[in-house]
Amino acid sequence: MSETSKLGENLSLNHKSKEEQHSGANVVKMVVSELRVQRGIGLPMVAMNLAWFAKTAITTAFLGHLGEVSLAGGTLGFTFANVTGFSVLNGLCGAMEPICGQAHGAKNIRLLHRTLLMTILLLLFVSLPVTFLWLNVDKILILFGQQQDISTVARTYVSYLIPDLFVTSLFCPLKAYLSSQSITLPTMFSSAVALAFHIPVNILLSRTMGIRGVSMAVWITDLIVVVLLTIYVVIIENKKGSMWKEGGWWDQSIVDWIRLLKLCGSCCLNTCLEWWCYEILVLLTGHLTNAKQAVGVLAIVLNFDYLLFSVMLSLATCVSTRVSNELGANQAGLARRSACVSLALGFISGCIGSLLMVAARGIWGPLFSHDRGIIKGVKKTMLLMAMVEVFNFPLAVCGGIVRGTARPWLGMYANLGGFYFLALPLGVVFAFKLRLGLVGLFFGLLTGIITCLTILLLFIARINWVEEAAKAQTLAGNDNVKEVPKYDEEESVEAHENEA
Repeated sequence: MSETSKLGENLSLNHKSKEEQHSGANVVKMVVSELRVQRGIGLPMVAMNLAWFAKTAITTAFLGHLGEVSLAGGTLGFTFANVTGFSVLNGLCGAMEPICGQAHGAKNIRLLHRTLLMTILLLLFVSLPVTFLWLNVDKILILFGQQQDISTVARTYVSYLIPDLFVTSLFCPLKAYLSSQSITLPTMFSSAVALAFHIPVNILLSRTMGIRGVSMAVWITDLIVVVLLTIYVVIIENKKGSMWKEGGWWDQSIVDWIRLLKLCGSCCLNTCLEWWCYEILVLLTGHLTNAKQAVGVLAIVLNFDYLLFSVMLSLATCVSTRVSNELGANQAGLARRSACVSLALGFISGCIGSLLMVAARGIWGPLFSHDRGIIKGVKKTMLLMAMVEVFNFPLAVCGGIVRGTARPWLGMYANLGGFYFLALPLGVVFAFKLRLGLVGLFFGLLTGIITCLTILLLFIARINWVEEAAKAQTLAGNDNVKEVPKYDEEESVEAHENEA
């Protein structure tokens, strides 16, 4: 081989090596850029969700101070309210994430406005039949075998919680309206302010009104958040000037309502199917031979899971916002990048959450009980739950991705197949037929979650992001969407870094 050819070959190899280094550097740069954007959205969401958890824990503590019957009745009433009311409202509001997220990406302010108003009206309408259901909660609980005294206390608690249905009908849409525009700090600060008032309000009302006061404190705290968020939205709309001028509040058409209701139905089922599965798990635990101890163990373990759930929910909302924003802006490559980075983050977070649960299993049980049997059961069950968390985090992220693409029914099918056709039947077989008890229920849950995650990953792997971006232009409104250049991922990294 001549010296000239050797020199040419070396130059070619050096050029190829530089290209690979440049490509690798760009990938790292893109990932860091995406993580920076997601950090700004996600961290305030985590803080807000932790504030919600703290509010629930404080409420439970005040119920406990009122006595055993008040604690049992109040907890049962709150569980009933979650299953029949708050899960439904939160699920219905999930439709705002893809519509408002894509509308924001497409700069369609009018669609943002009318979706906010339409969702509020829809949730207020749905709250009416739920109210009548709550007024008869004692009869329903007695019908399902609950003790009359506990059911009566549950009715008192739920009756005074009814205003929270209408407060939540305002809070959920306002939160979704802001988060779809990557605005999460106001929700975090308003939640922190409301939490600061929650303890003194509880002290005052529980002393004067008992369990009715504890129930009222819940919706009073939520009302504080709604008032603060409303003030913020009015201020920010006035500051932007053009936001109010764009209007669109009352421009609803039949097509808008049909589109919203379609998404609401699948989003609601998606959320409810997941929430109800855990409630059914608690009910099944009550039928085990050592029911009292098993229910106590499960309640303590799930309390730790709620802490981790605040992070899961934040990751899901964050990726839903990012994906919907980029699709609405006609940026298929950036939407795909957001989904991939979030999935990787979900798996890493799942491993970290699992390790935290394993590390805390020795100290978590004694915080809630001095019973040796329960403490030992918590240690054992938290090991099983730690395995579940590894897959729970990426599952939550997958749910956020399919919501962001305005296809929440994919999550609904996965939840239905994973939880109800597999997890619960297998759990019953393992727990009662094979006599594995609570361990059997968790084996069933773990199998169902892995199946659910696998189904969603297959769905996501088959997504054509260019087609999804084109569909987003239709969802965001053809007449109002301005043509946005379809930048390649690498070309637009610096621009997005500057924006962040």
